[in-house]
Amino acid sequence: MSKLPVILGIDPGTQILGFAVLKGGPKPALIMMDVLKLTKEKDIYARLQLIHAKIIALIEAYQPTHFAIEAPFFGKNVQSMLKLGRAQGVAIAAAMQFKLPVTEYAPKKVKQSITGNGNADKEMIWKMLERILAIKKQPKYYDATDALGVALCHHYQISGLQLPAAKIVKGKKSSKKANSWDAFLTKNPDRIKK
Repeated sequence: MSKLPVILGIDPGTQILGFAVLKGGPKPALIMMDVLKLTKEKDIYARLQLIHAKIIALIEAYQPTHFAIEAPFFGKNVQSMLKLGRAQGVAIAAAMQFKLPVTEYAPKKVKQSITGNGNADKEMIWKMLERILAIKKQPKYYDATDALGVALCHHYQISGLQLPAAKIVKGKKSSKKANSWDAFLTKNPDRIKK
């Protein structure tokens, strides 16, 4: 019998880093999610060291079998992108130190995987995560739920699960009603825990 996967999901950031641990299997379950606040530390290199140390501590504590991280998005501020890329690189280096398989996901891919809509907002993602994983309390920062979204997206990728939205035949247009939350939940009763 194979061991269920444990996925460490990361939403990289140099001010707030989101992280979540998810147990895979037929019914994925949240193990934990939180954030690392880095705003008190002014030195960027000290922040990177804190990120590295936190990832190592998480790996040692939860023994994940997979490491999933959100890829930096391309914005207008080059300096912000550079800092975000450094944070991502440090987190990946920590995972590789433990020989964990690393997978990167674009933000749109995560949103599409969780909600069926690549342009979903953070509130929409949270609502789906809340329903899918039967989470009782919303965390203070969306960075934590973003990390959980990355972990759940990875779970869907490695388990071969696919949203009905991803199966739509090209060329067919769907009405807004067909893409509503109610329609999604009706088509996916197995994605809701009661």
